[in-house]
Amino acid sequence: MSDLIQKAKQKLLVPAELDELHLEQALSLLAGRNIDHGDLYFQHVRHEAWTLEDGLVKDASFGIDQGVGVRAVSGEKTGFAYSDAIALSALLEAGKAARVIAHSGGTAKVQPRHALKTRHLYKPYNPFECSGTSNRVDLLKSIDAYARTKDAKVQQVIASVTGRYEIVLIVATDGTIAADVRPLVRMDVTVIAEHGGRREQGRAGMGGRYGYHVFEENGVAQNLTERAVRQALINLEAVETPAGSMVVVLGSGWPGVMLHEAVGHGLEGDAARKQTSVFSGRVGERVAGAGVTVVDNGILSERRGSLNVDDEGTVTQCTTLIENGVLKCYMQDRLNARLMNTVSTGNGRRESYAHVPMPRMTNTYMQVGDYSPEEIIASVRNGFYAADFGGGQVDVTSGKFVFSASEGYLIENGKLTAPVKGASLIGNGPEVLTKIAMIGNDLKLDDGIGTCGKNGQMVPVGVGQPTLRIDGMTVGGTAEA
Repeated sequence: MSDLIQKAKQKLLVPAELDELHLEQALSLLAGRNIDHGDLYFQHVRHEAWTLEDGLVKDASFGIDQGVGVRAVSGEKTGFAYSDAIALSALLEAGKAARVIAHSGGTAKVQPRHALKTRHLYKPYNPFECSGTSNRVDLLKSIDAYARTKDAKVQQVIASVTGRYEIVLIVATDGTIAADVRPLVRMDVTVIAEHGGRREQGRAGMGGRYGYHVFEENGVAQNLTERAVRQALINLEAVETPAGSMVVVLGSGWPGVMLHEAVGHGLEGDAARKQTSVFSGRVGERVAGAGVTVVDNGILSERRGSLNVDDEGTVTQCTTLIENGVLKCYMQDRLNARLMNTVSTGNGRRESYAHVPMPRMTNTYMQVGDYSPEEIIASVRNGFYAADFGGGQVDVTSGKFVFSASEGYLIENGKLTAPVKGASLIGNGPEVLTKIAMIGNDLKLDDGIGTCGKNGQMVPVGVGQPTLRIDGMTVGGTAEA
């Protein structure tokens, strides 16, 4: 038995006096005629958040939650019930409730348990045991003090850290038994600078599946602070953004969030199966320019979107979605994979035990190309360079999107010139894929700040890309191009 499974059992089952026989009893309620699949998802979560504003603790929260979700799948239908009490009585009641929905489907039998081989993409840190509360508050205070030493224009500093420690255990009728211990921490710094009556802000953040100690080592917190101060000062000098259709260069790293939103969601199995995606039924077709390769990679070490196993107990993997411009496959959970006559890609994810799993991204990014960032910028006579992104909106059905650039520059005669403010990028994801003219050799993943929302569920994700030149995108601004 794997060490993670043993640890999960000790935390989730032993205090409730549950054992394997009780789990088999609950699964037996789900199995049988008219049921294709059933599973139990146990979860224990401890989480906290600290926010410091102008040297004072403004917000602090702490919580512990645990429970079990019980699912029965029949055809396209899912019966689901959950309880925040881990006890045999609650488990059996939830199983009965989930079983009620079965009207059609196959015949599921409870299979012998087969544990997955343990994989450790991240160490099972407990952030709360590795660092005391006073350490976190002191760290945030040091960020505030350091930011104010960088420039007299710095007027306000907001710094925050969040931590999460999660233990999950998944047991299914097909014999699956899997577990994971998932740490997750994040730090964010926002700096507001003022000069001549004008106020602008800059932001920086990072996070991943490790302990708080990472923020305290090698000047990480100071580096984040310097980046936030730098962006705020640059935005103080920004001019109005020209508006119109132009060549756009997207920087490496976090700008990959546009790829995630405008393309990635359309490549999730449920959208593809239900014909609500512009990519539905297009496997084997060219959907992007030559050289465009997009992957979803759930097995990157310590990355925010990585998982040892997904929330259905399937081992995660690196899945090539688009290869050299051709659509290869979709991201799948077990339900949609079965209905589309394929296999799960390890992308079955859920926010908590109180939610059903669905196909979700992990770390989604575009692979490298042949050009240096300098070559790409030098190739543009007049255009716009988006170095960093803020928020955005996407219509998954059509692929249309609007994203705001939190840091951007004009490109004039092959060089970056004036910083600009208030820029937005407007376009259509599938169309943008066909307009990618140059792909950089500088692939970078984001710093670990991504959170993805879908159908009311939020999960941590990663994004990334190399520098890209896109020939023809609408830039929204306040001045005419």
